Amino acid sequence: MDLKTRIRRRQRNGADAPVVLDYDAISPDVHVEEPTGRGPVLERLLDYFNPVFDQRLPPNAYVWGPPGAGKSAVLTSLCSHLDRLVSHGGSAIHTTTRAQSGTAPAFVYVDARRANNELGLYHAVIDGLLEESVPKQGVGSDDLRDRLVAHLEKPTCDAVITVDHVEEADTVSLELLDECFDPVSESLSWVAVGRDDPDSFDDAVRPPERIEIPAYERHTLVDVLTARASDGLARQVIEHEQVRRLADWAQGDAHDALAGLFGAADVASEAGHDRIRERDLETGMDAVPRPSVSLGRVLTLPANRQLVLRKLVDLDEESAKSVGAATEAIAASPDVDLSAATVKRFLYELAEAGITERVTSEHAAGAGRPPSRLEPRFPTLVFRRLYDLRAD
Repeated sequence: MDLKTRIRRRQRNGADAPVVLDYDAISPDVHVEEPTGRGPVLERLLDYFNPVFDQRLPPNAYVWGPPGAGKSAVLTSLCSHLDRLVSHGGSAIHTTTRAQSGTAPAFVYVDARRANNELGLYHAVIDGLLEESVPKQGVGSDDLRDRLVAHLEKPTCDAVITVDHVEEADTVSLELLDECFDPVSESLSWVAVGRDDPDSFDDAVRPPERIEIPAYERHTLVDVLTARASDGLARQVIEHEQVRRLADWAQGDAHDALAGLFGAADVASEAGHDRIRERDLETGMDAVPRPSVSLGRVLTLPANRQLVLRKLVDLDEESAKSVGAATEAIAASPDVDLSAATVKRFLYELAEAGITERVTSEHAAGAGRPPSRLEPRFPTLVFRRLYDLRAD
């Protein structure tokens, strides 16, 4: 936190100071520039990237770990720093297969939740490598691949591409990464980031280098929460014992821990409290399903799906008692320009994707198959607030 931010926090910490000063600072969907408590992991990753400083490209790699282990936070920060300090620092580099020397490689981070197919992958990589804009319409995968090959054939243009959220639902696979980047394998290395154990993949697609990022230790997660709360909340809003409770409850998952903190702070703020009370903390944690779908995945859904989810989380018990009732209530909303049939299709698609879960109603009357209702599998309080903040 810079000095200006610290001074502004002091100015706002009067008797009527808000509980939340910066929602981004406590959001599980926002990564800080300097990840807390991940020194050993960063050192191991820097060991992997070490060939860059010795004028060689590293081998392809797979970085893996459980949900909420900080994989995205660590890799986004590391790629940003390497690109700024190494790529733009003018270091010389050449590959082991090409004799000519040139500048250090570019480092590009790609979110496979957004670039979730061959076309999107090529587009994201080229967009990260070239200063000029890349058309989003009217070009195909072959055109973009040719453009990437032409760029990387230049003697001074090498690249290390990090592709996050590989092998998740509706993203890219290791096999697709290997196929897409094979034509430029002499001048490009890629790092895939995922959750699955590398032993679950075939030898043909498993990268030679594998790096595990374990779940957070309890004390480290306490440090993460304390740092984020210090940046995003007013002073003395949350007690250290409450932070420890959150860390114990989250069991090493920083995403869920931050979601619980965010939800508790938002509840306290809406209630006009000057601090997070025990009931606020319980409400914040109760709004995070376990296991939980990542908010990053929810917030990359198409806008119309997010709108349907936003309406779903606000339905009362009667309107949410079945898929049919939810469909009628959402389609009837004045700001929803979707037919009932489309809303129902979206609801079923979201359930099929695991964003929501179909649960059989407990009090079904009459004969026949009992109706099912939909339960969100993501942190509802956080999604509601972030959606509304982005809509403002």
